[in-house]
Amino acid sequence: MPDTQALVEKIAALPPERIAEIEDFVDFLAVKTRREAAFDRLLAIAPALEEAGIPPMTEDEIMAEVEAVRAARRSRGAGAAG
Repeated sequence: MPDTQALVEKIAALPPERIAEIEDFVDFLAVKTRREAAFDRLLAIAPALEEAGIPPMTEDEIMAEVEAVRAARRSRGAGAAG
């Protein structure tokens, strides 16, 4: 297991702008990890969907779903900010 305390000490010794870059990178890794987990969950249920006779979504249907979720998130974000 990595020595997290040593990593924290190395980060603490950096200038603030570098710490901000590290924070951005950690955020990127967190998002990437969540997306990979979501994709793995999707792949895990794919056989059950096929057995149930549910047709696969088209690319256009997928993009419509993605846009709907993004719009809902933007709407929630705007409501929280206002």
